[in-house]
Amino acid sequence: MKSLSDVYVLSNKIGIPCIGFGTWQSPDGKVTVDSVKAAIKEGYRHIDTAQMYKNEESVGQGVKESGINREDIFITSKLSNTIRGYDATIKSFDESLRKLGTDYMDLFLIHWPNPIHFRDSWQESNADTWRAFEKLYNDGKLKSIGISNFHKHHIVELLKIASIVPMVNQIRLCPGDTQDEFVDYCEYKDILLEAYRPLGVGKIFEVEEGRQLADKYNRTVAQICIRFSLQKGFLPLPKSINESRIVENAQVFDFELSEGDVDLLSNLKGCVGYSADPDTATW
Repeated sequence: MKSLSDVYVLSNKIGIPCIGFGTWQSPDGKVTVDSVKAAIKEGYRHIDTAQMYKNEESVGQGVKESGINREDIFITSKLSNTIRGYDATIKSFDESLRKLGTDYMDLFLIHWPNPIHFRDSWQESNADTWRAFEKLYNDGKLKSIGISNFHKHHIVELLKIASIVPMVNQIRLCPGDTQDEFVDYCEYKDILLEAYRPLGVGKIFEVEEGRQLADKYNRTVAQICIRFSLQKGFLPLPKSINESRIVENAQVFDFELSEGDVDLLSNLKGCVGYSADPDTATW
C-alpha cells in the first residue's frame, strides 16, 4: 500500500480503500460532520459508522458537505444489536440509508454475532438476518456485505445457510492482540480483516516498546500502529476528531517496519488488553 487511494480487493472484486476513518464515540452533530469533512479533505475515501454509534446522519452530512462525489466515498455501517430477522433488518437498513442521505451503501455488517437480546437463538437470528443482507446485496442496495466481531464458530454456523460468504470481518486487531489462529481462518475463507481500535484504545501509548519504535522510525506511536496493521494485511480504522491527528494518521505510506519489528509488536501479548468475548458481552 502506497497511499490512501490504494485499495484491498474484496472477494466480489469490489475495491475498498486501505484505511478507513472510524467514527466510534464521535458525537452526533457538528463534531462528527467536521471530522468527516477533515478526513475526506486529507484524502480518506472510506468512512466507517454504525447504527449503534447514533451518528449516521452526521456522517452523511459530512460526506455531502465535503463536495466529493458520493460514488468516490466508501461508506460502511453496521446493524444494531437490537435488530435481527429478515423484515426488521431490511427496515433498519432502509432507515440507515435515509440517515446517511444515500440510496446505496458500500458495506453493511452484522455488528455483533451474539447480542444479549438474542443470546438464546443467535444462530437462527443471524441466519434470518443474513438472508436479508443477501437480498439487499442482490438488489444492488449493498455493494458488499460482511460481519463484525464474529469468531470462527459464529462464521461456521453462518456458512451453513449462507449463499454468499461474508466479504469482511471487522474485529479488534492491534499490537499484542492479533488473534492469529482466527485471522488465518478468515484469510483462508477470503474474508478481509478490518482492524478497529488499531491503537488499542490509546493504551499502546503507555507501552515502552511502542515509544521506542516511534523514536527508531522518527514517527508517532499512532503511525507505528497503523503501519503495523497495514503490513499485517489488515485494514485499519483509526478514529479521531482532532484534525491534526486525522492528518497524522494518514501519513504512513513513506516508511516500512522491519519484519522483526512487526513480530515484536505482534508478540506484546496483552499489552493493551484483549478483545471482548462476543458470547459473554452484555450488549
